[in-house]
Amino acid sequence: MTTGIRDKVAILGMGCSKFGERWSDNAENLMVEAFQEALVDAGIETNEIDAAWLATAIEEQHVGKSGVPLAMALRLPYIPVTRVENYCASGSDAFRGAAYAVASGACDIALALGVEKLKDTGYGGLPQRSRGTVNDMYWANVSAPGAFAQLATAYMAEHRVSREDLKKAMAHISVKSHDNGSRNPKAHLRKKINEDLVLEAPMIADPLGLFDCCGVSDGAACAIVTTPEIARSLGKRRLVTVKALQLAVSNGIEAQHNSWSGSHFATTRVAAKRAYEEAGISKPRDQISLTEVHDCFSVTELVTMEDLFLSPFGGSVADVRDGFFDAGGAIPCQIDGGLKCFGHPIGASGLRMIYEMYLQMQGRAEERQRQQEPVFGLTHNLGGFPHQNVCSVVIVGQEGA
Repeated sequence: MTTGIRDKVAILGMGCSKFGERWSDNAENLMVEAFQEALVDAGIETNEIDAAWLATAIEEQHVGKSGVPLAMALRLPYIPVTRVENYCASGSDAFRGAAYAVASGACDIALALGVEKLKDTGYGGLPQRSRGTVNDMYWANVSAPGAFAQLATAYMAEHRVSREDLKKAMAHISVKSHDNGSRNPKAHLRKKINEDLVLEAPMIADPLGLFDCCGVSDGAACAIVTTPEIARSLGKRRLVTVKALQLAVSNGIEAQHNSWSGSHFATTRVAAKRAYEEAGISKPRDQISLTEVHDCFSVTELVTMEDLFLSPFGGSVADVRDGFFDAGGAIPCQIDGGLKCFGHPIGASGLRMIYEMYLQMQGRAEERQRQQEPVFGLTHNLGGFPHQNVCSVVIVGQEGA
C-alpha cells in the first residue's frame, strides 16, 4: 500500500526571475536568473545536483524538445535532464519529477526549473501553432476565454447564482489580485484597480471581462530539493517539506458524458482529496494557511475554492465577497498576485506558486508576508480546459507539522 512522500523531501533552495515583458532577455537569461537565486539560497555548488527537470509548454517558441537547453544554460555537469510538458501544469510536473527522484533515493539533490518566453510572439494569449489550417489546428474552434466563460455560466445555473452576483465576486477577485501584486517587486502587473473599473471593462467572453482574464508573461522559476537529513547536514533550519504531491488527469468523462455539469473541475476534486489524505489533513478549511491557485480567469479561482473544499459547494461567492481569501482573510489566495498579476509564463507558473509558499513559510516574503505564521500552504496548478485538463495539487509545510 502506498504511503506517499510526506516529509521525505525538503526544499533546499528556490529562485524566481522577475516576470513581465522581458524583451531584452532570452529564455536562457531567465533560466540563469532563477537558478542563481536558488543556488545561493540552497548554499550548494552546481556539481552537487544529481538530476534536473525542465518545464516548458510552448517548445516551438524558444527551447526545443529536450532538456539540452537547460543543461547548456546552467552548465550542468553531464547529469540527466528531462524536459516536461503538461499544458499549464508543466512546472508542477517538473517539481513532481525532482521530488519523486529524491523521495525514492535515486538522487540526493534534484533540480526543477520552468521557463517560458512568450511576449516576443506578439500573441496576446497562448501561442497557436497555426491559425486555422486544416492539417494543424491546435484545439480547433475553441478558445480559453470561451471555454472558461462556459464554466461561469454552468456554475451560475448549477448554484442558482445571478449574473450580477457572480460578476461582483469575480471583480473582487481581480481587485484582490492587483492589490496583492502591487506589493510584489517581481510581479508583471503592479497597479491597483477598483471594482467599478473591472465591471465596466470590455467584455471578452460573457461573463468574463478584460480584468477577469490573465495574460502571459516571460519568466522562470526554480526549485532545488533534497532529503530533510541532507538539508540539516548543510546547516538548514526551519525546513519546508513536501507534505503531498498529487496529479489528476481528465479521462474523457467530462467531455464525453452528461454526468458532468460543467460547473466545476473534476480533476481538482480528485487531486485535492488525494493530497489531503497524503498530508494528513482532515479539515482543509481550518488547516490550510494560504493558497496559490491557477487563476487563469477569475471564475477559475472562484470555482477552485469549492473544488479544494475550502468553501462549501455554492458558497465561494459569499466567501469571496466577505474577504475570506483576501490577504488579511482566513486563507489568503494569490498573496503574491497570482497568475493574474505576478504573471503566467506557462512552464514556470507551478514552480512560482511553490516559490511564494516557500518564502512565506520562512518569513521572507517582505511586504506581503502573512502575519500569522503559515503551517500548510497549498498550490493548485491547472492545465487545459474545464472539460479536458491536468491538475496538480502540492501541499508544503513546516517540518513536523
